[in-house]
Amino acid sequence: MDREQKTAVVEKLTEELRGAKAIFAVDYRGISVPQAAQLRAGLRDAETRFRIVKNRLTLRAAEAAGTNELKDHLTGPTALALVQGDAALAAKTISRLGSEWKLLTYKGGLMEGEELDPDTFTAIARLPGREALNAQIAGVVASPLTGLVRGLGSMIQGLALQLGQIAEQGLVTGEVPAAEKTPADPEPSESPEESSEEEAPAGEDAGQGEPAETGEGDQDIGEGDQDIGEEPDTTSEDSDENKEEGS
Repeated sequence: MDREQKTAVVEKLTEELRGAKAIFAVDYRGISVPQAAQLRAGLRDAETRFRIVKNRLTLRAAEAAGTNELKDHLTGPTALALVQGDAALAAKTISRLGSEWKLLTYKGGLMEGEELDPDTFTAIARLPGREALNAQIAGVVASPLTGLVRGLGSMIQGLALQLGQIAEQGLVTGEVPAAEKTPADPEPSESPEESSEEEAPAGEDAGQGEPAETGEGDQDIGEGDQDIGEEPDTTSEDSDENKEEGS
């Protein structure tokens, strides 16, 4: 590899280091070509690239990318898993195949700019992948929503039943049940005041008129008494005259 090729490798690796969400440094000692192909195929689903580059070139790329934390892990046969997708799935793939082959020892790395020790790497490898996590989160979110929908359905059903019972009692349409009906108020034409006014003529015919009208009757009667009283006075005078003549 000449100088230009080495420069191109360093520039490419520098770009990949800068764009990686996570970087896993792995000891690939003892891995075969078929195993390396199988590992790369498994990491492809996690949008992860497995790179084997000489440590001297990787050091130059790490310095250029600002990932100097990797320098402590670049001793011995070291490969880099550059994760751009699902870090948990990439860690799971490396851990699973490494356990089967007794290879791929994790040295160290970075995740979101922070150093990632072997214990944290193992914990991440035990997590479900992104798709599984999304399914679990969707289930957790949907569970309360399902309960809410069921609860609302029960409330609506209960409200419908209550409205049906109210409708049967005639309270929704404005009709009052027969047992609860109260006597209707008298119509304006049947009010007590108008009834008394209409009965007044009948009272006059029966001699039971208003007091004012009764007063007039008394006056007529008084005048009649006066007329009746005049005749006895006349008779008295004539009687006196006859007595005088006789005497």
